[in-house]
Amino acid sequence: MCGIVGYIGFRESQPILLEGLKKLEYRGYDSAGIAVFTEQGLEVTKTVGRLVNLENRLTGEPLRGTVGIGHTRWATHGKPSDLNSHPHTDNSLKFSVVHNGIIENYLELKEELMMAGHQFLSETDTEVISHLISVEYEGDIVKAVQRAVKKMRGAFALGVLTEHEPDRLVAVRYASPLIIGVGEGEKYIASDIPAILEHTRDIYILNDGEMAVLTREGVELLTIEGNFITKEIFHVDWDLMTAEKAGFDHFMLKEIHEQPKAYRDTMRGRISEDGRSVVLPELKITAEQLKGINRVHIVACGTALHAGLVGKNVIENLVRIPVETDVASEYRYRSPIITPDTLVIVVSQSGETADTLAALREAQRCGARVLAITNVVGSSVAREADDVIITLAGPEIAVASTKAYSSQLIAFFLFGLYWAQTIGSKNESEVAHVLAAMQALPEQVEKVLAQAEVIKGVAESISHHSSLFFIGRGIDYAVAMEGSLKLKEISYIHSEAYAAGELKHGTLALIEEGTPVIALLTQEDVYEKMLSNIKETKARGADVLGIINEGHEVEVAKSVDRQFAIPRTLPLLTPALSVVPLQLLSYYASLALGHDVDKPRNLAKSVTVE
Repeated sequence: MCGIVGYIGFRESQPILLEGLKKLEYRGYDSAGIAVFTEQGLEVTKTVGRLVNLENRLTGEPLRGTVGIGHTRWATHGKPSDLNSHPHTDNSLKFSVVHNGIIENYLELKEELMMAGHQFLSETDTEVISHLISVEYEGDIVKAVQRAVKKMRGAFALGVLTEHEPDRLVAVRYASPLIIGVGEGEKYIASDIPAILEHTRDIYILNDGEMAVLTREGVELLTIEGNFITKEIFHVDWDLMTAEKAGFDHFMLKEIHEQPKAYRDTMRGRISEDGRSVVLPELKITAEQLKGINRVHIVACGTALHAGLVGKNVIENLVRIPVETDVASEYRYRSPIITPDTLVIVVSQSGETADTLAALREAQRCGARVLAITNVVGSSVAREADDVIITLAGPEIAVASTKAYSSQLIAFFLFGLYWAQTIGSKNESEVAHVLAAMQALPEQVEKVLAQAEVIKGVAESISHHSSLFFIGRGIDYAVAMEGSLKLKEISYIHSEAYAAGELKHGTLALIEEGTPVIALLTQEDVYEKMLSNIKETKARGADVLGIINEGHEVEVAKSVDRQFAIPRTLPLLTPALSVVPLQLLSYYASLALGHDVDKPRNLAKSVTVE
């Protein structure tokens, strides 16, 4: 879960590498470093901590040269430190490597290398790679990398330099994302497009098992086995400003406010002109195949899993097919019952989530058809799934997902309706009714955002507490889980989400005088029961914030301390609205506590290791 950038060209590489790393710092930020070919040879500067520490060190001691690699790290092997930071070198200091992923057999390789006299300075698996390449080097860096890679097991994206061949930069991808940028007289490597978008819009997307050899004059593409390949250049058509804050204090706040646009973009072109049906031309699955599906598994991690919980409700309600949800990291290890009649839906914002990708492959190995919901065109999940729905949320920079999550909800609404209309579980007028409500959601979200100051006041008050609870019933419970996670990951306040009906089975023991409780009360079929559950917490001294539907203010005011009303929509669609005040609550609580909202401790944006 690290960021890689590399450059070979005619300009000074240090500024390009640093600017690229800034765009990738969301992928890892506990240390950073660069390696550059200078007049003195291959030189490395790296520091623990945020990228600014590296910038400060390089201000006094710049590395001057036109070829270099850089890295921002999220620790997997060895604590954050200068020594554990990338790039790593061999004992001769002639080979330098940046790496994203995990080398599973690194200890075995390290022991062999130590027996041969190699000395190691770090606790990382990556340092092994630089030593291994140096051992395999016989005058051709490409062949040395190929031989070294064949001895490695695990996941890796690599950028490799050697002082012996200063006019070549080698890149390798196996189970971790890596792209190649093409410019006139200069070439780039990066973990993600924003790192190089300022310099080029023409890229190659490497697949697993592929590598690239970059020179100033061109890019040579080949497999790890050494077979030359050709690819079409992918031209990026979105602009750099979408990855900037656009006047907001934080990326997270900007992305919360971008949700109306993300909703519109994800729906655009997928609803017929008369508004009576869903159009998903990107799907390859046929009507007959949809009719043959008798069960669904939704597999994802973290926030994407919570979107999947909403998706479960959507599909079961609209299609009347049983749906299981599963944590991706557990899925393939529990021997899931998968048949050719099973549809597996994997959800991943980045499309590179290692656990989700492994679950996808296991599902396909067992004969299931896989549908992916992801935000990244050309990602591993998007390429490997049988069908893909791209969410079109645009780049999401803040570690805590907001617009990507809510766009995943829209994707589930669309797919559930598409399936229902295809097999006839919902008639045309019923589908049209839901679609009309969906198209009103962007404007309704804007109304919620206009009341942000109300939530800010609540957030400042709960920021003084060390623990609180979210409760809900039915689909509200799924949203409560996302609200709880959001608060934990950026404010560091302990919170838990509970199905409100379960309170009396043990959880009420945790409620004491003044305990904050966030209660979601948007489902009309359990409205009265939910009011009773709220009163149970009030009787134990809880301080309750109710997230309610407009029109219930007077009645609910008798049972809660504070309330926030969302515009009315269909019960099935309420998560697209009710999650927004919970996102704002988390944002303002983190802000009140003085935390780094966009880069919460111990977390990274794209989780590309298991």
